[in-house]
Amino acid sequence: MRSKLLAIAGAATLVLFMFPSSAQANHSWGGYHWARTANPFTLQLGDNVSSQWDSSLAGASTDWSKSTVLDTRVVAGQSNPKNCRGTTGRVEVCNSTYGNNGWLGIASISITGGTHITQGTVKLNDTYFNTAQYNTPAWRNLVTCQEVGHTFGLDHQDENFNNANLVTCMDYTNDPSTNQHPNQHDYDQLVTIYSHLDSTSTVGSSPAVAPSVGNSPASWGTQVSGSRADRHSTYVRHFSDGSTVITHVIWA
Repeated sequence: MRSKLLAIAGAATLVLFMFPSSAQANHSWGGYHWARTANPFTLQLGDNVSSQWDSSLAGASTDWSKSTVLDTRVVAGQSNPKNCRGTTGRVEVCNSTYGNNGWLGIASISITGGTHITQGTVKLNDTYFNTAQYNTPAWRNLVTCQEVGHTFGLDHQDENFNNANLVTCMDYTNDPSTNQHPNQHDYDQLVTIYSHLDSTSTVGSSPAVAPSVGNSPASWGTQVSGSRADRHSTYVRHFSDGSTVITHVIWA
């Protein structure tokens, strides 16, 4: 792994669970982050995608690995794409024809201890990506980059689809042509999120299947922000083992 500077940017700022419609100066997702004892850390992205998605996943991994605080590595997937169950210590990325359920892509993170991410999943819905509107490299790259970015603890920079593009995949848009990659603000935000170290690590721990959510809103728990009309929503579900799964949804 290439040499990187240890990111030290003062005390991390915990951001309230808010989702404003304008560009955010700070777009941490609720202060959620992977626990780790050193920077940079390497997060595995499980490849459960078809060949049509390989370049988008590889590109997202390369882009996000430009961060000074984290690297990503695409590895063999450990999930059935149809249900895309999570694996502790890593992120599983999946695509399948999940049906005409309204959503284009979702990212889910499992949380313990209030803010520590223990696993992540990304689902890309081919039911819509196989249509003329979304069957383009630009749409695939934007949604893959954004949903993977959520699994690090990043929120959106802007949630208004009609605003001018911010030239980042963490910006909602009707025109993905210039929003296919992270921008410097995303990398700076990651430095802020991961400026402190933890005494334990949730990265790369012994793989195990933990509670996951399904493909329908009924399985995602309580909607806490957004709507289908806004074309984005966030849901929270609490499980009996004490874990919480939080899901970002982008509606088609």
